[in-house]
Amino acid sequence: MAVTRNTPFDALIEHINQSGYHNHRKVNHSDIVSRGIFVDLLQTCSYIKQDFDSGVINQWLNVESPGGRERNIDLFVGEVDPMNSGPTLSKIRICCENKSVITAHRNATNRFDDLEAVAQTINGARAEAIVVATVLVGISEKYLNVADRIKPYRTPVQFKKLLKRFSTGDEALFTEFPPAVSANTANDFERTIKTFRKIQVRQPGRTHEDGCDALLIIPVRVDNVHKAEVARDNPFGIDVDADYQRMLQTVCAGYRARWHPMS
Repeated sequence: MAVTRNTPFDALIEHINQSGYHNHRKVNHSDIVSRGIFVDLLQTCSYIKQDFDSGVINQWLNVESPGGRERNIDLFVGEVDPMNSGPTLSKIRICCENKSVITAHRNATNRFDDLEAVAQTINGARAEAIVVATVLVGISEKYLNVADRIKPYRTPVQFKKLLKRFSTGDEALFTEFPPAVSANTANDFERTIKTFRKIQVRQPGRTHEDGCDALLIIPVRVDNVHKAEVARDNPFGIDVDADYQRMLQTVCAGYRARWHPMS
């Protein structure tokens, strides 16, 4: 399978650059990743495409998940239930949960807990369901919080003028808006990545165990001052493209084994 640099994470980064800044309050960031992953699964896995084209399965975004906190399943791929037009948890086949820790690395533990909770929910509802977790980790030393610290305090005209400067390399923004700047360190990045690598990843065929079937950690450089990018050149030994292709292969192999064993 050829390695591509056109991943859903690249599509998200392109969206951020076109928007001018990263808005961590927007759910559409996760939606871009979810849609992209499902499209790539259809293109790379004939078994998933066959079942989707024939109406055996469908895909939904942001499906409410049972539990104490208001969590959603970002990408839900499941069997079509003739008695229910929407998704049915007991018929789920693939789940993808997308998290990001772009600036507030102190929140990494909360994101970790959310991922574990969703995985446990899916494992309990249907042990053979394939669970994928993706985590965008920001590795910029500074981050300009536009959504919370700048936009709410500007008139639409003022913000429109500022918008032209975001993601252009205008470093004067850091000094003009010091209350909006968050500082991060290499230790923050390493600690966040180590935290998410603690997520249990099941070995192929061991559906009796709890955990995810694939975990993707994607380093990104996003600070709202410079142009955002997927950090393919990173100090953590993460090969974004190879890991993404490996995830697609893992999902396809698991899907074939569990729902097309005679193929």
